[in-house]
Amino acid sequence: MKLKEILNGLSILSSRIQAEQEISFLTFDSRKATEGSVFFAINGVNTDGHQYISKAIENGCRVIILEKDDEKLPEDVDYVKVTNSMIALGEAASNFYGNPSRQLKLMGVTGTNGKTTTATLSYELFRKLGYKCGLLSTVVNKIDEREIPATHTTPDPIELNQLLAQMVEEGCEYCFMECSSHAIHQHRIAGLDFDVAAFTNITHDHLDYHKTFQNYLMAKKMFFDDLKPEAKAITNADDKNGLVMLQNTKAQKFSYALKSVADFKIKVLENEFSGLHLIIDGQEIWTQLIGDFNAYNLGLVYSIGVLFEQDKMEVLKALSSLKSVAGRFQFVVSPKRKITAIVDYAHTPDALENVLKTILNIRTKGERVFTVVGCGGDRDKTKRPEMAQIACQYSDQILLTSDNPRSEVPEEIIREMEVGVPAEAKARVLSIVDRFQAIKTACSMVNDKDIVLIAGKGHETYQEIKGVKHDFDDMKIVKELMNDLNL
Repeated sequence: MKLKEILNGLSILSSRIQAEQEISFLTFDSRKATEGSVFFAINGVNTDGHQYISKAIENGCRVIILEKDDEKLPEDVDYVKVTNSMIALGEAASNFYGNPSRQLKLMGVTGTNGKTTTATLSYELFRKLGYKCGLLSTVVNKIDEREIPATHTTPDPIELNQLLAQMVEEGCEYCFMECSSHAIHQHRIAGLDFDVAAFTNITHDHLDYHKTFQNYLMAKKMFFDDLKPEAKAITNADDKNGLVMLQNTKAQKFSYALKSVADFKIKVLENEFSGLHLIIDGQEIWTQLIGDFNAYNLGLVYSIGVLFEQDKMEVLKALSSLKSVAGRFQFVVSPKRKITAIVDYAHTPDALENVLKTILNIRTKGERVFTVVGCGGDRDKTKRPEMAQIACQYSDQILLTSDNPRSEVPEEIIREMEVGVPAEAKARVLSIVDRFQAIKTACSMVNDKDIVLIAGKGHETYQEIKGVKHDFDDMKIVKELMNDLNL
């Protein structure tokens, strides 16, 4: 592709382009910047790509996109100066791959909790309605039926547009994607053309990155501020910050809610381990998902179907057959003693509270609740005591353990969680660093029909310790323990 075509629509402050060039690929990694490439010097969170411009030039790259003036560039090197190199990368990547987001009906969902469930169930819904679809999520990326491992909740702009272009090439009509606050703030979704934007909720999370809750809130809001007038924006009217998302958006505005006045109204009639009995938009529906938090998710997925102009009754019919997303309130019941083990990705205070409240609401009599929970290393430390406090508030027995300690010492993470344990609950709390032993201990302590919640890792099949990922699957382990302990 010609350089001129790649630069189309970019906000250029100044440039030196000596001749029209054929470009074979884009990169922000100087090690990959060779002849025929464009190197984007990104001023990132951990490093400044401008430091590596000379390396890119040494490797043969002759086109540099930058934010800062650099008079040392050789005469035979072209440059384009822009206000923000990451935004330019997103727009250039869209151009380079043929603007695939304009050829798809693209939905993006943001929020603290519920992103993966909303994106995945929307993908499943539209496949049941007969469409070829793409999915970009924390758990997995999909191009119709083909799975591609996910490394980030939202990929970088080059990988993102590559995936979208493959979806277009393979005949997909829709794509459903998660948009994390990091990705929005870092402009990883710049240049994409969203048709529907959805907001789930916002609670305490990622303050290690955003520093303040206000910054976190504004990062989410940026997504809606940048929408085109033709787009549709839908928010959770029950969330106290839900309507903030719509304040400055040019898009058409919609809302959904269980409690508030909204365009799409949801009501829970029954909530049991067998599923949810709901009224959505005036129609009764039985679904296989569980809990009020999933009532919100299902209401949003229904709304997305309607906003994409699908038949309401067909959407409801398909919705009733959807199953839980991997690692989101997945449960298994032991064959002999009827112990229920629930595996859930809940890794924020709000998510943990929602799951535990759901368990308490649907247990029938005197079943005790055992909660196995940890907190991830190298992440927001301020939520650690709050996670422990919530586990104590809604559980009969609490086992504090490792999640993904990453580079941190797991014993120290647990000590920081223990700060949140109320004095009256200390006798009900065990701290067991080894996650396997914590799960095994919980399973060894239960009585018939008790409930064990294993929270924090959900769909993950590994545990990250000192930079090494070890095989660890909560659901697989608890099933094996049920068998070994003759539960």
